[in-house]
Amino acid sequence: MEDGKVMINIIYEDNHLLVVEKPVNVPVQADSSKDKDLLTTLKEYLKEKYKKEGNVYLGLVHRLDRPVGGVMVFAKTSKAASRLSKQIKDHSFKKTYLAVVEGKIKEKGNFIDKLLKDDKTNTTSVNPKGKEAKLNYKLLDYKDNLSLVQINLETGRSHQIRVQFSSRSHPLYADQRYNPNAQKGQIALFASKIEFTHPVTKKQLIFSLKKPNRYPFDIFKM
Repeated sequence: MEDGKVMINIIYEDNHLLVVEKPVNVPVQADSSKDKDLLTTLKEYLKEKYKKEGNVYLGLVHRLDRPVGGVMVFAKTSKAASRLSKQIKDHSFKKTYLAVVEGKIKEKGNFIDKLLKDDKTNTTSVNPKGKEAKLNYKLLDYKDNLSLVQINLETGRSHQIRVQFSSRSHPLYADQRYNPNAQKGQIALFASKIEFTHPVTKKQLIFSLKKPNRYPFDIFKM
């Protein structure tokens, strides 16, 4: 699918779901930048494909930060949106990420913190007044003082992965917000896999993407 300069890879579609690859640097929904966002682009795609008149419903059930690409699911009905949201709340909706962090990290670990978001600055920090944030990871490879890690996100706090690794002195490569020595380039974070139960058929679904073919992901041979 192509909409102006926004190229969208449609991974799966049925009457209830739309699974796509979010491009990097495209906002998930409209924001102050006024740049073309993914949700609007997909609504236009559905409107044109099915020759629909008026507004098109498409439910946003989870998000990715603007600079982050990867797999996302949208709901084509309010019933599907409600059921997917429930899975996210009860943690049966599984989200897996790939990231490249600076330094040699331990082979595996579990991070549990309290994170607090400052809406004025759109930044998140570790703070005892915040909400619980949990993830676990495993090291896949190490090269050139960079670690490729696979992350299972157990909660979905704003900027969670970026903040939790940065707070442990393993900031993400090229993270301009939470890496004080960030190199120029695209942040090394990618939503590689989602697993959930189909909201209508109840079938277990898994959608995954290969790691990006760009630096620094491309220095690892997996």
